[in-house]
Amino acid sequence: MAMSVATKLQSSICEPRAVLGPGGNRVRVSEGPKHKCEGLKKPPQRPRKPAPETPEPDVKKIVSVDSSCSSDTSSTGSSPKSASPRKTVRHVKRFRPPKLVSNDVVKPDGPPKRCEWITANSDPHYISFHDEEWGVPVYDDEKLFELLVLSQSLAELSWPEILTKRDIFRNLFDNFDPSSIAKFDEKKLMSLKINGIPILSQQKLRAIVDNAIQVVKIQQEFGSLSKYCWSFVNQKAINNGVRYGRQVPAKSPKGEVISKDLMKRGFRCVGPTVVYSFMQVIGIVNDHLVTCFRHKECDANAKTDDLRIL
Repeated sequence: MAMSVATKLQSSICEPRAVLGPGGNRVRVSEGPKHKCEGLKKPPQRPRKPAPETPEPDVKKIVSVDSSCSSDTSSTGSSPKSASPRKTVRHVKRFRPPKLVSNDVVKPDGPPKRCEWITANSDPHYISFHDEEWGVPVYDDEKLFELLVLSQSLAELSWPEILTKRDIFRNLFDNFDPSSIAKFDEKKLMSLKINGIPILSQQKLRAIVDNAIQVVKIQQEFGSLSKYCWSFVNQKAINNGVRYGRQVPAKSPKGEVISKDLMKRGFRCVGPTVVYSFMQVIGIVNDHLVTCFRHKECDANAKTDDLRIL
C-alpha cells in the first residue's frame, strides 16, 4: 500500500508543465521536475526550491506588454530588441496626428460655399467675377461706367459671354473713359465689331455714346459719377441678407428711383432691371446669399468704406 502511494506521487510530480517565459507563450518542459523527483528521497523542504525560477508576476507583466513581440522570438535576449522598435512606432503614431490636423485646418476641404447660381460647371470668368468683383463697392468713375455698360449689355448677352469679351469691350470703348466715348461719331460706331459682327446692336451702341455724354455732365454737377450714384443710399451699401436665390429681386423701389432720375437726365436703356443689376455689381446692394463666403467679405468692405467716407 505504501509503495503504490509513493509511485502515484512520483508520477504526478514528474509530469512536465507549461511555463510562460519571456520568450513567449510557449510550452516547454521545465528543469524543475528533476529536482522534485530527487527530492522525494531527501527532506521535504527541498521540493520548494524550484519555485523562484519562474516568477509569475514578472512573466505576466512581460507577456501583457510585449505579447505580440515575444510570440515571434524563442530566446530571452531577443525580446528587448524586438520591443524597442515597437515602442518607437507607438510614439510616432501618437505625435503625427496633431501635425496632420493642423495642416487640415489651414487648408479646408473642397471649394468655398458660393451663391447657388455659381456651380462647378460655371464659366471660370464668371466664377472669378463673382469671387472678386460682384458686390464689391466701386468708387472709380471709369469702372462705374464700364459696369453700367456691361449691365446694359445683359439685354443681349449673358454674364459669361460678356466677361469672355471684356478685354474686347475695353479696347473698343477706350477703357470706358466717358469723355473719350462721348466723342464717338457715326464712323466710329460702325467700327465697333468683332470679326465683322457688331459687338452690340446699333441701339445699344448709340445708347452707350449718349450715356457717356450725360456722365460728363454729372461729373461737372456732382464732382464725380461716384458721388452721384452713392448719394441715393446716403453713401451706405444695402445688405439684403437673402438666403435663397429665389429671394434675390430683379428690381427694387430704390432702383426705380435711380432709373427715373437717369432717364430724366437723358440716359438711355436704363430701366429698373438694368439699374438694379448695376447696383448689385457696384456694391450699392449686397445680394450675395448669406451662405456665400463673399457675403460677409463684401459687407465688411462696405462698412470700411463707410468709415473712410465719414
